[in-house]
Amino acid sequence: MKIAIAGGTGVVGAPTVDAVRAAGHDAVILTRSRGVDLLTGAGLDAALDGVDAVIDTANVSTLNADAAIAFFTTATGNLVQAAERAGVRHLVLLSIVGIDRMPYDYYAGKVAQEKVVESSPVPWTIQRATQFHEFAAQMFSGAKVGPLHLAPRARTQPIAAAEVGERLADLASGTPQGRARDIAGPREEALDAMVKAYANAIGHGGWVPSISIPTKQMKGMRAGLALPGSAADLGTQTFAEWVATQHP
Repeated sequence: MKIAIAGGTGVVGAPTVDAVRAAGHDAVILTRSRGVDLLTGAGLDAALDGVDAVIDTANVSTLNADAAIAFFTTATGNLVQAAERAGVRHLVLLSIVGIDRMPYDYYAGKVAQEKVVESSPVPWTIQRATQFHEFAAQMFSGAKVGPLHLAPRARTQPIAAAEVGERLADLASGTPQGRARDIAGPREEALDAMVKAYANAIGHGGWVPSISIPTKQMKGMRAGLALPGSAADLGTQTFAEWVATQHP
């Protein structure tokens, strides 16, 4: 099969490309660096020529609801339209567990994105996953006040990005499922403890205080609304195993 991966150089996009190739399929990476712009649609038709399935892992770095909605509806909308023109038989979208329970901030964009896919003329599968282990690194880098790194409080059940990539590759090569069974990591973790463990692993010696970020999305995460249900499929790599691979 020929499978295209939108956002194929990202945290989960890159291991998805690896998984697609490991399964014996041809991988087409849809990124600006490869001449494809999801927001304008430039390069999409040529890139999707002969493609059998598309996996959408494209992402945007924003906590603003309006910005997230604008990005995801435009980018995925262009992807859907180009996939229909190219005769793509299956569209797989990576989404996030719990977004319908807290459709605020960044998650509002993911809710809007799912609606675009659900109305797609291209047969589709939506795969919701919990946060990745790398979420700790993202929070360490992004949650700062001046030089001080902060550790946001939240409940999460992180999963290895590579395991998500394997699931997405497997789904793309199969028949469309609509909403697939959620996937999550093997156990619940406290996000602030994850951030502090990551800071320690990379040799950061400064104080990393725990804080409660007062946004609706983060309040929902503290309440456990981003945790998987009992029917979710669980991955195997723990956060402790992942963070042990991080070095200064």
